[in-house]
Amino acid sequence: MDKHRIIYYYQTFKGLSPILKENPDVTHIHLSAVHFGNNPDGSPYIHLNNYPPENPKFDSVWKDIEKASSLGIKIILMMGGAGSAYTDLFSSFDTYYPLLYQTIKDYPVINGIDLDIEEFVELDNIKMLINRLNKDFGSDFIITMAPIQNSLQTDEPGMGGFVYKDLWNSPEGRRIAYFNGQFYGDFSVSAYKQCIENGYPADKIVMGMITGQDFENVKCVIKELVEECSSFGGCFVWEYFNSPPGGTEHPEKWSQNMKYIMSNYHPSNAFDPIGYDQGLSLAFVPTICSIM
Repeated sequence: MDKHRIIYYYQTFKGLSPILKENPDVTHIHLSAVHFGNNPDGSPYIHLNNYPPENPKFDSVWKDIEKASSLGIKIILMMGGAGSAYTDLFSSFDTYYPLLYQTIKDYPVINGIDLDIEEFVELDNIKMLINRLNKDFGSDFIITMAPIQNSLQTDEPGMGGFVYKDLWNSPEGRRIAYFNGQFYGDFSVSAYKQCIENGYPADKIVMGMITGQDFENVKCVIKELVEECSSFGGCFVWEYFNSPPGGTEHPEKWSQNMKYIMSNYHPSNAFDPIGYDQGLSLAFVPTICSIM
């Protein structure tokens, strides 16, 4: 398990070169998003956003992804989000699942899948999918999920209509490597702790932000959680191309800030900024919530 994950969701494909360096700051890239459907002639398709994954328009995307993988960054293929990916998949599983299987086989840089369920599904279908993925790709294949924070803080049904605790407490739930919690409504220490108090291990909960949230608050929250919780699961941002504080000009600054905070405030993962070409210094430690 990676300590303190630093994760970019990547859907607006503007190029990953700013983060592709030796000893990268980022630990995971969630490549978004896979959906299913039918072509005009009725044949089934799998799309990465609006095109087949092998479409030439993605040549540079896959080249960057391969470079990221060579640097040790885990590549997770996100399925779902907005749309009807799961409705389509489960309506004709024997038609669409082979397309997902083949895509993962065709791109061996893919280390796992992120099940982002934002439509009503039967919990038994999710369990079936997890079992099938486990059978086809083995125990090293990473399976993650992306519930909204309330679905982790409480045992109320999430956007998928099922209770995540019921899944977590099942044999299939134990295959979930981590939950990318969408803390878009309340990015706070107390919100994170409510998830832990509700029975989820801290190392399984990644605290997620969306661009537009107060980044100064985000940094302070992450700093406090890392200081208090050695097994803190990490942070993600939706999404890469305009992540704060650098925005579209410098999306890499988000992961630089996250690595600096998470490393400096965890004694078992000491970080020496000497030679770290990001303009950050230990002199900033007393006022780390203002790091830019």
